[in-house]
Amino acid sequence: MAIAAAISVPLTTPSRRSLSSFSNTFRSYSSCFPLQTKTHKLISNSIRNPSFSIISASSMSVEAPEKASAASFLDRKESGFLHFVKYHGLGNDFILVDNRDSMEPRITPEQAVKLCDRNFGIGADGVIFAMPGINGTDYTMRIFNSDGSEPEMCGNGVRCFARYIAELDNLHGKQSFTVHTGAGLIVPEIQEDGKVRVDMGEPILKASDVPTKLPANKADSVVKSKLDVDGVTWNVTCVSMGNPHCITFGVEENQNLQIDELKLAEIGPKFENHAMFPARTNTEFVQVFSPSQLKMRVWERGAGATLACGTGACAVLVAAVLEGRAGG
Repeated sequence: MAIAAAISVPLTTPSRRSLSSFSNTFRSYSSCFPLQTKTHKLISNSIRNPSFSIISASSMSVEAPEKASAASFLDRKESGFLHFVKYHGLGNDFILVDNRDSMEPRITPEQAVKLCDRNFGIGADGVIFAMPGINGTDYTMRIFNSDGSEPEMCGNGVRCFARYIAELDNLHGKQSFTVHTGAGLIVPEIQEDGKVRVDMGEPILKASDVPTKLPANKADSVVKSKLDVDGVTWNVTCVSMGNPHCITFGVEENQNLQIDELKLAEIGPKFENHAMFPARTNTEFVQVFSPSQLKMRVWERGAGATLACGTGACAVLVAAVLEGRAGG
């Protein structure tokens, strides 16, 4: 059973059909999910949508945990099934669940961990819930990371969320709506071509608000400060885009970081869980090619190595300007 099929826009929605019909329709896609596993199977249909090319409805049957009510995990409308779709923004992928009838997530953080497992689950960087709006907003977005933690917000996640809402509500043309997140109000805008534009807001630089315990060295901010990680001194700048980011362009004695040579799986967790970051941190390792060309690799708090990070890209640009590496 195929998990996702790309369409010709930056955010992609899935198409899931039976294994036999899928092989005839999307021959170029090879990422498949077993039709039957020990704990769950996929059953699905796809529905054509003239504005967004493909919109899909998918179901996953799941064994309910002991001592848990069925409503906490199983779809309330069809007992035994969790309906979901899967989107990605530049490879940063999410399972999206229509939760608009309740402020209680359909699944628990522990169950999200299982669903995000790329070998035994669906596979994703996180699970996003579309919920009723609060405080006058149209919708609420909540996210469980692949480790079960809950971030304040996610840039690519917001873009995927916006496209999902547009398809759920059958919106056409240029549209915008308000979304309540853990980082505050976000107003995504669906463009005429189907792309999503999101104003990420102003960066937060005050050290205590990022938050980081590193001492401020430029007004109230941490800019090109020294951070010791396993005996190696890195120069870092700390920025919050509603969630914390630590950006580094290299170690103290070598500021020309070659990020393709970086052992991200080894160094990433050491930054994420460093004592200087009380709420943990996302970390961006950046290589500068020119003042207008930067390349980054990201280790996301709660998700590990991901292919892209929207808030991270914003934080990198802010840090590059603050350090005099970009702009100007």
